[in-house]
Amino acid sequence: MPAKDIYHDTVKNALIKDGWTITNDPLTIEYGPKDLFVDLGAKKLIAAQKSEQKIAVEIKSFTGASQMNDLEKAIGQYIVYKNILEETEVDRHLYLAISEKAFKDIFSEPLGKLILIKNNLKLIVFNPKIEEIVKWIA
Repeated sequence: MPAKDIYHDTVKNALIKDGWTITNDPLTIEYGPKDLFVDLGAKKLIAAQKSEQKIAVEIKSFTGASQMNDLEKAIGQYIVYKNILEETEVDRHLYLAISEKAFKDIFSEPLGKLILIKNNLKLIVFNPKIEEIVKWIA
């Protein structure tokens, strides 16, 4: 199993505060003989619809030596997970969880906006100090 991101517990706490139930930590996804691990699986009851919404959350800190290198790795991982989930769990939506700083530094810039749009990224933007979700981008 891969090491947890530095914001793993922060995002987990933020999701719980937002009304989500953590169902998997990590969420194992399988395709053929390969097992991959998305950081978290969660579900939330949507009372008005009397249905459940399920998500998978990959957490990225973007604290490496190069934000572009971190972005390349994160997007590659996101696309692999998304492709597998679309085949194996069509009712689960994948989100990339990033801090407000990473959103401002990367996804508010032209390159980040392009990547966001072209790859139909779903983001959870969180504030690490107060452990709360500040923005959902779907």
